[in-house]
Amino acid sequence: MNPIRKEVQIGNCRLLLGDCLEILPTLGKVDALVSDPPYGMDWDGRVTRGKNGTGKAGPTRHYGKRICGDARAFDPTPLLGAAGEVLLWGFNHFPSCLSKGTALVWLKRYDAGFGSFLSDAELAWLNRGHGVYCKRDVSLQGESADRAHPTQKPVSLMEWCLQFVRGATILDPFMGSGSTGVACVKLGRKFIGIEIDEGYFDIACERIRKAYAQPDMFVEASKREPAKQESLFGGEAA
Repeated sequence: MNPIRKEVQIGNCRLLLGDCLEILPTLGKVDALVSDPPYGMDWDGRVTRGKNGTGKAGPTRHYGKRICGDARAFDPTPLLGAAGEVLLWGFNHFPSCLSKGTALVWLKRYDAGFGSFLSDAELAWLNRGHGVYCKRDVSLQGESADRAHPTQKPVSLMEWCLQFVRGATILDPFMGSGSTGVACVKLGRKFIGIEIDEGYFDIACERIRKAYAQPDMFVEASKREPAKQESLFGGEAA
C-alpha cells in the first residue's frame, strides 16, 4: 500500500500527506533534514500565564488541538540516517539519543528579561560542528500572534536555521503548518515536507502557495544560497 495519501507539488516544494515513518524509507537519502518534531510532552495546547501583581493567575490561551505523536516519547533514530545533515528542534527532550554537535538557541523573550511563563528559549541540535549560536528577533512577536499550529516556529527563525545547513534540498518530516517550507521558498531552496494531519497539511500548502505568490523582493541574491560553512563554524566541517 502506498503510504502517501496525497501529494502536492508547488514550485520546488513537494508536499506529502501521511506518516513520515512510513514515507521516509521510500524517499532515499536527502541533503538535509530540518524539523521541529513532537517532543513527547503530551501538551494539550493550553498555556496559563504566571501570577501577576494581583497574585492571580493570568489568562489561559489555547493554541489548538493536540499534536499527533506527542503522547509518546520521541525517538529521533529513524531520522538520523535520512539525510547527510540533520537539524532537530527540542533536542533537550531526547539528548541521550544524539551525538555531539552544534546547538542553536532561540531566545523567545523579546526584551532583555527572562523568567517566561512557559519557556525562555528553545534548543536545536545539528549533527556536526560544535558551537553554540543564539537568535533573538523582535519581529518574531508579531508573527507568533498569527500562528496556525500550536508549536509553529516563525519563518524568520527557520530561515536562520537554514543558514547552518549546506544541502540544496531540505526535508521536514514533521511539516506542521509549513514554516520550514515557506523559509525554503524565501531562500530559493528545494523542499520536501511530510505531514500526517490533513488539516495542517492543507494549511501548509496554502502558506507555501502564498509565499510563491508574494516573493520577498528584499532577499539578497547571496542569501538565497546556503551560507558558507567557514562563516558559521570557523572552518569547513566534516
